[in-house]
Amino acid sequence: MLKKHNQLFLTTMLVVDIGVVVFSWVLAYWIRFEMDLPTPKGVPEFSDYVWFIPFLVIIWGLCMHMGGVYTPMRSDSRFNEYFRIFKASAYAITMTMAAAFFYREYSYSRAAMGIFWMLSVTGLILSHIAVRTTLRAFRRRGYNLRYVIIVGAGELAQSLAETFARHPESGMVVVGLLADNPKDVGRVYHGYKVIGVVPQVKEMIDKYRLDQVFIALPHGAYERLEATLTQLGDETVDIKLAPDITQFIRLNSSVEDFDGFPIVSLSESPMYGWNKVLKAAFDYIFAFIFIILWSPVMILVAIAVKLESKGPLFYTQERMSLGGEPFTIYKFRTMREDAEKETGAVWAKSGDDRRTRLGAILRRTSLDELPQLFNVLTGKMSLVGPRPERPVFVENFKKSIPKYMLRHKMKAGITGWAQVNGLRGDTSLEERVEYDLYYIENWSILFDIKIIWLTLWKGFVNKHAY
Repeated sequence: MLKKHNQLFLTTMLVVDIGVVVFSWVLAYWIRFEMDLPTPKGVPEFSDYVWFIPFLVIIWGLCMHMGGVYTPMRSDSRFNEYFRIFKASAYAITMTMAAAFFYREYSYSRAAMGIFWMLSVTGLILSHIAVRTTLRAFRRRGYNLRYVIIVGAGELAQSLAETFARHPESGMVVVGLLADNPKDVGRVYHGYKVIGVVPQVKEMIDKYRLDQVFIALPHGAYERLEATLTQLGDETVDIKLAPDITQFIRLNSSVEDFDGFPIVSLSESPMYGWNKVLKAAFDYIFAFIFIILWSPVMILVAIAVKLESKGPLFYTQERMSLGGEPFTIYKFRTMREDAEKETGAVWAKSGDDRRTRLGAILRRTSLDELPQLFNVLTGKMSLVGPRPERPVFVENFKKSIPKYMLRHKMKAGITGWAQVNGLRGDTSLEERVEYDLYYIENWSILFDIKIIWLTLWKGFVNKHAY
């Protein structure tokens, strides 16, 4: 909420948290090696641990930032904040241990790592509790408060009032609402009273010494917006507009500034700027690693496919990815060579007689999908994203399934949020689309790591894979 005013504070909080992490790292070394605990492998030099601190700063800083730890506190709950700290620290300690493993010049104690994690999580939560407690104490004493009024009393204004009511910790003190209809004066919405009518806004600013005015008029009342803004032309209060556009929002809505022009984005892909760079780097690095790790399995599958039946090793097919752009997908062949000669493009079904015996196993275990790692290396696919579909099916689905094409706001993936929740093969397309859109709206590198982990943890076998 109004987070442009919080950037300096949040950056300061990040610096403080990095200090907590570094202190926890040093303290973990002292507890592990300076408190007369058994050290069967000897005591490493303290300088070895000091050299690792730059890696800690980068890993923990990125994980906490991308994990949403620095959501502006005026619009966040304690539980959500502490949960995000714990989740981000879990990812960070995992990456820290991985980095320490590859940083083979020195050997780092697993016990020290465990102590470090407990200290850092505790320290981060305590530091955030201290900050929140301090802010609340200041606000109870009348410091750092914003006195606001909501111009409007319709559904939009009531929703805004409800949002303020849910976040008393925000320090936003709503003195009341102004209605279009004089008959609404005196009514109470979510604890906030209608104290006047819209034309009285200037009078209310002086009466209550307001800091901000939130204009929340319904879409059909925008002809009164100009009159209201004219009234406020000479006022020094901050004026905020809550546009009534919720019925138009599609995906990843946001407001941005284009050289002085406010632009409201109703639907956009999260793949821009650093997000695009991070996603691409993540895909290339881990696709390369997975190709190396899975190469023995791919070689054995390739030999088995060639020995079992005639035909090419790979099955290629046109699919659709980011922006609806077609590309050629690679899979190990699981059906006979002329599988679609008579049927045309149809979905595989249970007991499909077009499959080879080996193909049925490969499809059920998803091993036929492994060659798509090369699609990732060529930039046509991502490790994680909505599963790609054939253009002929897309043409049908986009006519019958609302928001289906929004799946193409991101690159197609080998695995996805829908798939790790059991939605693949012969399952509800509508439900699958809901999971895909949830993934796009909530995308982060940490979310990708979670999905890959769930893919590996739950295994590749799926009862709906035909």
